[in-house]
Amino acid sequence: MTNPLVQTIDLKKYFETPRGLLYAVDGVNLSIERGKTLGVVGESGCGKSTLGRVILRLLDATSGAVLYDGEDILRYNGEKMLQMRKKMQIIFQDPYASLNPRMTVSEIIAEPIKVCGAFESKDALEDKVCDLMETVGLADRFVNTYPHELDGGRRQRIGIARALALDPEFIVCDEPVSALDVSIQAQILNLMMDLQEERGLTYMFVTHNLSVVKHISNEIAVMYLGQCVEKAESEELFENPLHPYTKALLAAIPIPDPDIAKRRQAIIRGEVSSPINPAPGCRFAARCPCVTSACTAANVELKEIAPGHFVACLSSVAQQ
Repeated sequence: MTNPLVQTIDLKKYFETPRGLLYAVDGVNLSIERGKTLGVVGESGCGKSTLGRVILRLLDATSGAVLYDGEDILRYNGEKMLQMRKKMQIIFQDPYASLNPRMTVSEIIAEPIKVCGAFESKDALEDKVCDLMETVGLADRFVNTYPHELDGGRRQRIGIARALALDPEFIVCDEPVSALDVSIQAQILNLMMDLQEERGLTYMFVTHNLSVVKHISNEIAVMYLGQCVEKAESEELFENPLHPYTKALLAAIPIPDPDIAKRRQAIIRGEVSSPINPAPGCRFAARCPCVTSACTAANVELKEIAPGHFVACLSSVAQQ
């Protein structure tokens, strides 16, 4: 097995609140091979977006390590981290809020190149911007257009072009299609897959949509209240889900057949546990149909049940 490009080791991010510590990311261990895509899924508030920001050091980690090509970037000083940012970029969820409304398309795409001084002349910068616009499918006529004059799909293409401006190796895609129409989603996903093949990009694809993540990911990690509860190759996870939460997520995927949809229905009952000062044990225990006393006695570790298939569950279902 090749060495992963990005790896997290017991990564934690806690936020202080008036009621105590909020465990947004709690002991996550993930790895992403070069040129591959890791999909990170889970419901809103599970910590998947925070995980991406901590990996990029947009948020400071509470503890743990983030290895990039074997080096812990959490130990880098400001100058070294500035150079590392050329290799690591992000595509944000909201293609309007993430763009400066007072800047034109060309200015937005050129901004990271200017900040890093990665251009030799004004002409070279303009040529680079035009090449990036062509790469992501933006016509030349939009070069002096402002974000509010464009639709959501074109705005997201600007965000992708900006992320590509410094020729990165690794991109965190923070729900990049969730704010788009279904037809536009397919276009953006296909664009991102083409770019990955052409440039050898490595993605961490954050989403709550399992249908989307199956289309683009090599591996999938399922998060619940700050912890990774299951991780496996994409096909394996869909064919053989082991954690009760993963099964419920898969059962919630819409199917255009009412008879099949009714048979697959799996309702998660109970209240979501608080991520503030959580009690020991499985975070999903309060909602799990397979819960036992052992599930709440101590924290449940992520273990390899089958080759490449990891799950954090003590139930007999997960041990099969």
